Amino acid sequence: MTAMHAIDVHSPLDDQPVGWLPAAGEDDVTAALAAARTAQVSWAALPAAERGAVVARAAAELKARADDLATVIETETGRPFASAREGVLAGAGTLAQYAELGPLHRGRSLHGTAVDFMIPEPRGVVVALTPWNDPVAVACGLLGAALVTGNTVVHKPSERCPHTGLLLDTVLRPLFPSGVLQTLVGDGTVGAALVRGDVDVVAHVGSTATGRAIAASSSAKLLLENGGNDPLLIDDDVDPKWAAAQAALGAFANAGQICVSVERIYVHKSIAVPFLEELVRLAREWNEQPQPLVDVRHREFVHAQVADAVTAGARALVGGEIPSGRGAFYPATVLTDCTAAMRIMCEETFGPVAPVQLVPTFDEGLAQACSGDYGLAATVLTGSMEHAARAWRALPVGTVKVNNVFGGAPGGAAQPRGASGSGFGYGPELLDEMTTVKVVHLGVSGRS
Repeated sequence: MTAMHAIDVHSPLDDQPVGWLPAAGEDDVTAALAAARTAQVSWAALPAAERGAVVARAAAELKARADDLATVIETETGRPFASAREGVLAGAGTLAQYAELGPLHRGRSLHGTAVDFMIPEPRGVVVALTPWNDPVAVACGLLGAALVTGNTVVHKPSERCPHTGLLLDTVLRPLFPSGVLQTLVGDGTVGAALVRGDVDVVAHVGSTATGRAIAASSSAKLLLENGGNDPLLIDDDVDPKWAAAQAALGAFANAGQICVSVERIYVHKSIAVPFLEELVRLAREWNEQPQPLVDVRHREFVHAQVADAVTAGARALVGGEIPSGRGAFYPATVLTDCTAAMRIMCEETFGPVAPVQLVPTFDEGLAQACSGDYGLAATVLTGSMEHAARAWRALPVGTVKVNNVFGGAPGGAAQPRGASGSGFGYGPELLDEMTTVKVVHLGVSGRS
């Protein structure tokens, strides 16, 4: 790791420079981890209700600064202001939720001739490595659960949105005692140095390649949400126009840059024609208000997968070409005649691409949806409760969504599988991940 270098960010909206920031050096990493280790003792000693109160104040302050953060997110990542603001408010809501749940987090007791108490305790120092696609909402989930349970956190935001990460730090850090919450800016070298350091938990949301590198280099408790290749399975008994609207939302929202975006579509051949006609129409509507990808480098990756599919026999019914002009824009794209062997059907694309494979039966579509190494999420659209039950039982993923590509209950959990990672990353279960259990065996005294 070099002593110091610059993180240079250009806006994907118009290629204009956002600014550059010095990356953390080895000494910065060492100092931050040492400060976190020192601060953790007194932070953990606070009553849980007091820690929850601090996190609640952080939620309120974040909500008050939602416009400021949304502006920076739009500039750095291209996510439209309104959508970016929703993400910030979701982050504030998550902090508020953990502020209430943290003091209620409890162990169990077993009663016999003696009593066993199972007491949750903080793990210690948490390193949080967070992504650029929803930088505040994702970070707040990890930070809130870690802090309210008595851990200290060193946060490294993605190098694609360092100004967002530093503004989030400016909003939150002053509310906590010194050393409890810190932010370091840098690329993968900084993340690697943090992972190798004296830490107890590494929580990472990002690519599978990075997640695997972390797993190979760290002996800490790992919470990994890696990449995904989420399938959408469409039965023959649903309205094809409704199914197309679900597919378009799942594939094109936030330019396809959502962890649980629809990445591959299997549609019953009996409704394929009206489904594709409507999906193409909706893609053209999405293209009337285009959103850029996070940067030109990512656009090149997305287009390479589309071009590979076309070379292998797929047809682009709309989109599929890099537009002229400034920015990192890429159109909503619909591909048909896709096959299982194509990269776009078996790798994560993370762009506004809807690759469609026609299937003769629900069973064949389910078999295709169950294929692959990833296990983040999947969606099935069907009017049959039998088919829905068979799908959620068979799909080897952490989350199965029936008749809705997005959504879920407040406080819902998620636990990826396979190449998509491991450990709960959301919900009350994340409090369990951020703590370890001490068993106290309370026997009867032998004194008279």
